[in-house]
Amino acid sequence: MAYSDKVRGAYQEQLKALQDGGIFKIERYIHSVQDAEIEVEFPPGAPLKKVINICANNYLGLSSHPDVVKAAHEGLDARGYGMSSVRFICGTQDIHKELERKITEFLGTEDTILFPSCMDANAGVFEAILNEQDVMISDRLVHASLIDGIRLCKAMTDSFKHSDMAHLEEKLQLHSDKRHKLVITDGVYSMDGDTAKLDEMVALCEKYDAMLLVDDSHASGFIGKTGRGTHEKYGVVGKIDVITTTFGKGLGGASGGCVSGRKELVELCRQKARPYLFSNTIAPPVVAGVIKVLDILSKTTERRDKLETNANWWRKSLTEAGFILQPGDTPIVPVMLFNAKLSQDFARDLFEEGVYAIGFFFPVVPQGKARIRTQISAAHEMHHLEKALDAFIKVGKKYDILGKTKNEVTAMYGA
Repeated sequence: MAYSDKVRGAYQEQLKALQDGGIFKIERYIHSVQDAEIEVEFPPGAPLKKVINICANNYLGLSSHPDVVKAAHEGLDARGYGMSSVRFICGTQDIHKELERKITEFLGTEDTILFPSCMDANAGVFEAILNEQDVMISDRLVHASLIDGIRLCKAMTDSFKHSDMAHLEEKLQLHSDKRHKLVITDGVYSMDGDTAKLDEMVALCEKYDAMLLVDDSHASGFIGKTGRGTHEKYGVVGKIDVITTTFGKGLGGASGGCVSGRKELVELCRQKARPYLFSNTIAPPVVAGVIKVLDILSKTTERRDKLETNANWWRKSLTEAGFILQPGDTPIVPVMLFNAKLSQDFARDLFEEGVYAIGFFFPVVPQGKARIRTQISAAHEMHHLEKALDAFIKVGKKYDILGKTKNEVTAMYGA
């Protein structure tokens, strides 16, 4: 028997090491729709607790929007539960093409191809458009899904220091002999909440005849004046060669993703990208829901504007209370605690106060940069934010970190 007691014991030791190291992940069970307030079972078996959710990717509050839910029901009734096929066999419906057209128009690109998730989009795009004659130059803090996609491609890999344009230019000069050069970045960096300098990156790519790929998962729908994304924020709509993004965050919160950009690159993905060729099509109810989301966002910026107001208030209030925050101007507001155990203890105490947030620590973030990553939503009303702020202040006073510097916090708790 291959799975012997010896093999089982080895895996048990591996799991115990995670537990002993304080990095064992425990799921919380939500017994409600995803919204500003949710009912949570934690730990497993505990009574349900109603808490303010301040760590979801539900940026625009559309995960349970009645019009979106209704559209998903109508999609289910009209086009069925699932496609039982991949796109190029018998998995393409008219609504899949409609969604691709709407995404293309919304993002200001030339064409779009749908994937089961943005993780799949990132896994498929590099291998489809590059080969061993090319080079990929990525920001050193890009999302794990981009890293995984890069690993699947035969092109040469290199990186540049986070948001360091001088270093990026050095790398573009270094690889001037390559057939194609692809610069890779997140639009919004999900752990820190800062944005890529897309205007400067576009200028460098034009100067050195390079292409630019942006994963805009934490921006689509709400960053920029009309929510098109970081390329709108930096005034470079139409100048990004490839945008990958998800429908699982601001654009409805369900699932699915896409590659959008130059029509030739999109068509190569349609012909060669393995997650597209060998994965079932996005389910019709999800497609119908995302179409409705785009209709909502194309008519008004009300939710995007409310989100911006909420996020600005939250960041300002936490700063005035004496917390150390990562600089930024997005709805992602990391509260820096620097110590892994402190981040877990802080999150536990917040939960007791009726606020749901998670502590992040190594290896999810670099060693010594543990934090509570808060994420603001348009679903949050001011009474939600005020209650959450009161809880943060109460717990911050308990651990005596308000008004302290990083060195003072780490002197008390370690890094």
